[in-house]
Amino acid sequence: MDADGLRSSLTELLHFAVPSAPNLVVRAERERDGYVEQVVSYTGVEGDVPALLLLPEHPCGAGVLALHQHNSQWHLGKSEVAGLAGEPLQAFGPALARAGIVVLAPDAVGFEDRRYTGPGIDEREDDWLQYSNEMAYRLLSGRLLITTVLGDGACGLSALIADERVERSRVGVLGHSYGGNVTIMLAALDERVSCACASGSACSYKQRMLDRTGIEFTHVIPGILELTDIGQLLELIAPRPLLLLSATEDRYSADTPQIVQGAARAYREAGAPQALEHHRAQGGHTLTKERFDTIIDWVIAQLSENGSMGS
Repeated sequence: MDADGLRSSLTELLHFAVPSAPNLVVRAERERDGYVEQVVSYTGVEGDVPALLLLPEHPCGAGVLALHQHNSQWHLGKSEVAGLAGEPLQAFGPALARAGIVVLAPDAVGFEDRRYTGPGIDEREDDWLQYSNEMAYRLLSGRLLITTVLGDGACGLSALIADERVERSRVGVLGHSYGGNVTIMLAALDERVSCACASGSACSYKQRMLDRTGIEFTHVIPGILELTDIGQLLELIAPRPLLLLSATEDRYSADTPQIVQGAARAYREAGAPQALEHHRAQGGHTLTKERFDTIIDWVIAQLSENGSMGS
């Protein structure tokens, strides 16, 4: 099956559609060092999506959809990406905003302000159960959690593209772990993504099953292996720039080197062999300062006016 056929089949399986510009509402605003942080919500596929919008003092014309990790911390979502709580090495937002990039950081279903029990960043005893229900209840009615997550991500891209500070051809998406998995799928299906960076996430379903590695609820997709695996999704991103980060002791990126080899062929055939990059580090799943800096530097380079997306 060629790339267009695979993308079409995946679009049908996941009930994915590129949305029009959603209604975005600003609910509060705070001055930060080098940027303005707006508390916003935008229209998603199942209602409003709470998010933080980081607006640089000196916008460069680029935008990024920054997706949060999982880490079994359902009380953290956009706030961690924005550097307001949680792990400092997940704070992609401030670093990119200070470089002139508009950053939109939304909460995924079941995280932070999108928990069934209400908004906030306090841990709650039944967070895990309610998140499980987000998958289970959709399955009971024939729907998939990934459909909501990808649809909300695409709505976020539409919101960025509609922003007058952002050029249509300079919109990227990034994420670590859970956020990286969503990044790969979103970039594969939504060709409006100019460049993508996925950390600690490029691992095939088959390898995870072989290693008995857990599969996050969002990515439980009945029948996916009859159609494709993660390696083929990477191929759908070609020839757009893609950075993958993995680590030697990270089970969630165990076979990244192997699946990158397959994707490299697609990039060569598309005439863009240099657009696919893979950084393999020593260590485990948790981001290090070196890997964090690699992500930030790469995204800035790709989305700069003189970079591959601005040329």
